[in-house]
Amino acid sequence: MNKNTRNIVITGFCIALGLVLPMAFHAIPNAGSVMLPMHIPVLLCGLVTGPVTGLICGIFTPFLSSVITGMPGPAYLPSMICELAVYGLIAGIMTRLVKTGKPGVDVLVSLVAAMLAGRVVYGIINALVFRAGQYSLELWLTASFVTALPGIILQLILIPAVVFALRKAKLI
Repeated sequence: MNKNTRNIVITGFCIALGLVLPMAFHAIPNAGSVMLPMHIPVLLCGLVTGPVTGLICGIFTPFLSSVITGMPGPAYLPSMICELAVYGLIAGIMTRLVKTGKPGVDVLVSLVAAMLAGRVVYGIINALVFRAGQYSLELWLTASFVTALPGIILQLILIPAVVFALRKAKLI
């Protein structure tokens, strides 16, 4: 299969996964903000397909989810689009830049860099634009790191495992 075709298929699959996973997690109260199910396929897409398709996945996943399922709601959609777009973009860029010779380290460094960059953009964009005057450092730290800790741990375990499984199966 042609690399561009493969990337388009994987991106489409990640967008679809980004629509389905949150529906499953939102069946449990507050599980969406704790487990961050939409973040997983976007980060995965960036790591596997590169920065452009990662960015596209990060923009379209929350938008389509909002249109189709109502999640995220209109108040959260713009900042989520910014955050997830950065996740996909930075994951793809870092995958191309980080070459330590140790595939596990490469994936983990790329993933952590994308996760941090997305959270920083999320905080800045909320503080300056979407919730100006109502957003604090404490609120950002709580939402991005304390409440989200189970989701962060899930991402750090699951995403590298999926990347390695895809590599082993020679799908990427």
